[in-house]
Parts: sequence; C-alpha cells; structure tokens
Amino acid sequence: MSTIFAQATAPGKAGVSVIRVSGPEAFLAAASMCGHLPDPKQSGLRTLRSEKGEILDEALVLCFAEKASFTGEQTVELQLHGSIAIVNAVLAELAKHDGLRLAEPGEFTRRALQNGRLDLAQVEGLADLIESETETQRQQALKLFSGRLSERAEGWREKLIRAASLLEVTIDFADEDVPVDVSPEVISLLDAVEAELTDQINGFGAAERIRTGFEVAIVGAPNVGKSTLLNALAGRDAAITSEIAGTTRDVIEVRMDIAGLSVTLLDTAGIRETADIVERMGVERAQQRAEAADLRVFLIEQGNLPDFKPQKGDVVVTAKADLLENQTGAISGRTGIGLSDLVDSMAARLLEKVSTAGLAARARHKDAMIRAVAAIDRARPHVAPDGEFTDIAAEELRDAVSALNSLIGRVDVENILDEIFSNFCLGK
Repeated sequence: MSTIFAQATAPGKAGVSVIRVSGPEAFLAAASMCGHLPDPKQSGLRTLRSEKGEILDEALVLCFAEKASFTGEQTVELQLHGSIAIVNAVLAELAKHDGLRLAEPGEFTRRALQNGRLDLAQVEGLADLIESETETQRQQALKLFSGRLSERAEGWREKLIRAASLLEVTIDFADEDVPVDVSPEVISLLDAVEAELTDQINGFGAAERIRTGFEVAIVGAPNVGKSTLLNALAGRDAAITSEIAGTTRDVIEVRMDIAGLSVTLLDTAGIRETADIVERMGVERAQQRAEAADLRVFLIEQGNLPDFKPQKGDVVVTAKADLLENQTGAISGRTGIGLSDLVDSMAARLLEKVSTAGLAARARHKDAMIRAVAAIDRARPHVAPDGEFTDIAAEELRDAVSALNSLIGRVDVENILDEIFSNFCLGK
C-alpha cells in the first residue's frame, strides 16, 4: 500500500497542528526531514528540514511501529507549531517523496479497518464520536467505538455456531445411534440469543434518537407566546415575536443541549381555523411536525384546553404567567417564570425515553439483527429429537451467523464503506 499523509487537526491557525504519515515509507520519509527518529512509542523534539536543508519548523515527533499504531502500519505524527504557512510547507515537502501521497477523507480509519485494528461497528462509533455534540452522544459513541456492540455480536455468533455444530453432529451420524438428544441445548442457545437481539432491536429507536437528536414541538393557539418561549429557551431572538396573531407561518428550528441530549426545539404556527391560504399551510405543517415530534409542549391560555389531544408524556403548561395571579403550572417566556421547571420536565421525559436505548444506533445494525432473528425463527421449528429436518435448521443458523458477521463488517459491507468513510475528515 502507498504511504499517505494529511493534517490530522482542524485547518487554520492553532497552538499546535498535527500531521500524520502512515504506510511502509513513513519512517524513511520522516527521517529524511528530521534525521534520527525517536524509538517507537517515544517522542522527541526534532528540527524539520527541507530537501535543500532549509529549516521548516521545530516539531515533536512520535513514531508508532507496524501493528502498534491506529492504522496498523508504520506511523509518524509531527506536532508542529500551528501556523498555516508551516503546515503547508511540511505538507509540500512530504509530497515530494516518492511513494507518498495526500490521504483521502477517512483513509487512515479505512486502513485501520483493513488491517484489523477496528471492525465496522467501531468505525461507525468513531464517526459518531467525532460528530458528537452532547455528553450523551459522546457516551453512546464511545460504547460503540470501544467495541461493546462487537463483543456482544461475537458472543451471539459463538452461541449460534455452537448450536449449528451440535445439529451438524446429528447429521454426520444420521445412520448411527446418537446417545444424546441435542435439541434442548440448541433451543436454549437460540432462545438466549434471540432474547438479547430482541432487546437491542427494541432499544434501537432511543439509541438512534440519541445519535441524531430529539425533536420537541411547542404547540398552541396563535399569539399564545410560543415564539417568545422559544427565544427564551434558546437565549436569543430565533423567532419573530409580535402582538399580531399568526406571525409564525413556517416551522422554526433551534438546536440546543438539554440534560446532555441533543434537542431541536420547533416553534410551530398557531393552530386555528383560518381563511388565509398561507397560514393554513403553516397550520397543517405545524400539526404534522408536532405529531412526528418526540415530545410536545402545549401552551394554553388559562382555562382553555389544548388545540389537539396531548399524547402520553407530553407537557401541558399555562402561558403568560406574568399576567396571572395564580402562577402554579404556568410559564412566561417574557419574564422567565417557570422556565427552569419546564426544562426539567422536558429533560425528565426525554431521559426516560433514552433509558431503554440499546447499543445498535444505526439502521444497518437493526436490519442485521432483524435478519438474524428471522433466521433463528425459521430454524427453531426444525430442531427436533428425530432430526428429520436438522439440515434445514443448520442452514438457517448459518444465515443468522452471516447476518451478525455483516453487523461487524466481516461480510457484505463493500457497498456501504464509501458512504461511511466519505463523512470522515481528511486527517482521519
């Protein structure tokens, strides 16, 4: 494989910038610029020079031997002073070396996959970790990156392989008396694997929401204070507020962190009957987005009922608390009355939703698990003491194992690799 290099830190001026070089020529290329290299896993301060002997920078150089680096290849990291000019000069110097080329987006991580340093689920976890914006997203991504899902998948595979091997023994000795009935152990193994897979499938919705973010819709009649509440929660003027009813025509979105969760607040059009075609379109869109949201906050005038029926777990509060004598259960976006209580209520309901989250956070994970469960269900009726259809059961279990193999990237993943790695930055 060719030797690749790229800036591993964000482009632009910084205190320190890191350039990563990986491949069979990494040590030779680095040595040509700084002379004697530090021992692997050691660091040393070195002066980097061009092929003409001009000083480029004084850098901290770290070397990683083959099979001991992120990519599994010889790797050198150059920690430079974070000047754009210095980085460009060092990159230009590296490009002069035969066998070296600029890395493509995600190519370092792709090599880690190809060299067995990471499996596909861990690669996806790394991508999520880089993109994480909240503490909950970071924790979830770290579980995936650290191999938690891969370990579970390996355990499921081992149980299914054990079950299949027991069945195949009966096939191999079909013409002889097999003293032990293997069907109880096989059924026990299948039940255990299917129960765990089902738990993960059921927890997929919450896990996906942690990764992509929740939607919370603010719902109510026109001029009840929805936009004012949105601005108060966002801490800025994200929506236009006016005494004129029907100001909000489209859905306004504001992304924020609530209790470590990524949440998009939706300010929707006031729900009412109207002859205005544009406003009516806004009302229809508001209802659609509100129904699809993970949580709804209903703002109502004192004594009035919500415009449409809240779902279980939705929050209902009285608007314009600053104008009320009894402010119990009321809120005011203008003065902040009840604001912290509302945030706490939203956080409690969203955290309750994520309490059931599994390790599978992508649709690909869920699909692989569903295929494995379906294969197990097809196999179970053919597991019987008489062994008449044992060969069918064994074949179905092989399909279940294949589905789990695709979960961690052992088979049938070439069609999704390009999409995954295209989302990585150049130096990753």
